[in-house]
Amino acid sequence: MTETKIISPEELSKFGSLENLNEQALALVEQQKATWEIPGRNFAALNRIQTKDFDFGHFKITTQFNAERIRSSAAKTDAKSISERPCFLCLKNLPPEQKGLLFHDKYLILTNPFPIFPKHLTISNLDHTPQQILPYIDDLLDLSQNLPGFTVFYNGPQCGASAPDHFHFQAGNTGFLPIESEFETLRKNHAEILFQQENSEIIAVENYLRRFVAVVSADKKFIAEKFESVYHLLETNSVEEPMMNILCTFSENKWKMIIFPREKQRPSHFFKTGEKQIITGPAAVELGGILVLPREEDFKKITKKEVAEIYEEVTIGNDKFKNLIIQLKLNL
Repeated sequence: MTETKIISPEELSKFGSLENLNEQALALVEQQKATWEIPGRNFAALNRIQTKDFDFGHFKITTQFNAERIRSSAAKTDAKSISERPCFLCLKNLPPEQKGLLFHDKYLILTNPFPIFPKHLTISNLDHTPQQILPYIDDLLDLSQNLPGFTVFYNGPQCGASAPDHFHFQAGNTGFLPIESEFETLRKNHAEILFQQENSEIIAVENYLRRFVAVVSADKKFIAEKFESVYHLLETNSVEEPMMNILCTFSENKWKMIIFPREKQRPSHFFKTGEKQIITGPAAVELGGILVLPREEDFKKITKKEVAEIYEEVTIGNDKFKNLIIQLKLNL
């Protein structure tokens, strides 16, 4: 089954250079757009998509009206709903047109047919195994290193993942998320430096609507170890992992991992009725600064106040974040 879903180099070479995995992934997106109607239509629609910026001083939040993302934003991820639907990431359930690239004999790199980014990938485990990051943190770092033109991201099972039953990452072209252009300003002017040496740094940022810890290093082992420290310091009230989203990039021979601790899966606005309801399922993309809204009425009516409320509700609170930082300092 796996072999039938791997795209051949001959087919892929018609759509771009194949010198490295990053170029192969770019060619894959073009091939799927050209040969599969759904991504062809949805990627073309990105050129007409509506966006609106909300200015918060030293950062911005961009809202994006993207009707095709309703599947993800409003996905039912309770155990009953999951058990009653076929897993759309399992090989046997992929559409005939969908092909991908094999990575580490463990993952299939696929074009996301319902994109947010101009180049949007889904990277799914070949096995049907739950969305739990800790055993796969090295894979995230390897993917980032092999896809330097992409930001690779992870959504926890209750943090925006629409397939919490099947382990996967996603990736979008680097430079698209506002946090990427804002990071250096945040680091210089709005961050607490928790650890710093020649090739490694750990910072905490609080004044950003959503609080985060970032680990930057040329040392893969250092990144993995410090992530594990954060992971174990975060509270969890269930058998699942602590709630979090992660963004990871590799540039200038360094990894940058941004960890967003979470408080809730969805904001109160999702559950309101009538005109007060706003459908959104905040995940890594939203925490990166792009608030996806699949309903046009929500896009038109949302205010800066509601944007702030949504971010504040779903991410870790001030007291818990301060406690996390205190504990993290003791563990460094």
